[in-house]
Amino acid sequence: MSHKKLIESLSGLVSESRNPETMDIDLLPAEEILKRINAEDHKVPAAVGKILPSIATVVEKVVDAFRQDGRLIYIGAGTSGRLGVLDAVECRPTYSVPDSMVVPVMAGGESAMFHAVEGAEDDPDQGVADLKKIGLNARDVLVGISASGRTPYVVGALHYANELGCETVSLTCNPGSEITKIAKHELTPVVGPEALTGSTRMKSGTAQKLVLNMLTTASMILLGKSYHNLMVDLNASNEKLRARARRIVIEATGCSLEVADRALVDAGESSKLAIMMILTNLPAEEAEQLLNKEQGFLRRAVQSRAGS
Repeated sequence: MSHKKLIESLSGLVSESRNPETMDIDLLPAEEILKRINAEDHKVPAAVGKILPSIATVVEKVVDAFRQDGRLIYIGAGTSGRLGVLDAVECRPTYSVPDSMVVPVMAGGESAMFHAVEGAEDDPDQGVADLKKIGLNARDVLVGISASGRTPYVVGALHYANELGCETVSLTCNPGSEITKIAKHELTPVVGPEALTGSTRMKSGTAQKLVLNMLTTASMILLGKSYHNLMVDLNASNEKLRARARRIVIEATGCSLEVADRALVDAGESSKLAIMMILTNLPAEEAEQLLNKEQGFLRRAVQSRAGS
């Protein structure tokens, strides 16, 4: 694309337009700059709130995919790609799921997490190639993340995923942009122009992170990864998480620290199983069998035991 056409394409994007509320931001002292940024940031949750029904639809598609051994795959470049990586890698320690369940794909590969890889986002064929490397298939849900909605790397990836029969999702902050016309499902929180023109790591990036957090959190809750609002399936892989696991067992059951410790040892450090054992007074093997019968839903398993 020529420089002239590129400039013309950017000029029509909401995220690239000038913000009338910050035209004098370069003349302000530090605290006043922060007030303007903060005022703009307050607009983000409201923009996300307007698309909750669309997010819910995508969550249902993701849950369906997980139940059929499909995956949730994020693909993006730059800030958008990094946000996908961030959300994906947090799922394993938070919900004890394999890394293969939520998979991030980023233009430029792993090195692009820390250093900009020039031109990586401009190649639609590379988006296709990267999806082929991970074996994208029709059971997967692909979320293409692009603040502008026109990133060629993401555009190529979405076209390819459609050809395979995947559920495809666009996540952008620009209504009517290219990827919204390709994907089967559109998520477009319109946050308006940035405080600093074109700096889409700000409001646009915040909106994207909120949406990605919603997709995985709601999906995991629907899969039975919580009890009330407690993360009972976390992977206690370090001292902080081991302490959190004990606190969760105590919060869920009202037991003492000593009882929680014993239950966690008997449960192989599984918070969910330890809670089940304490609430039902069942040994580990029987408690695990009942949990499995209820597909890992702790509350349903506890209720079924109480009703038996």
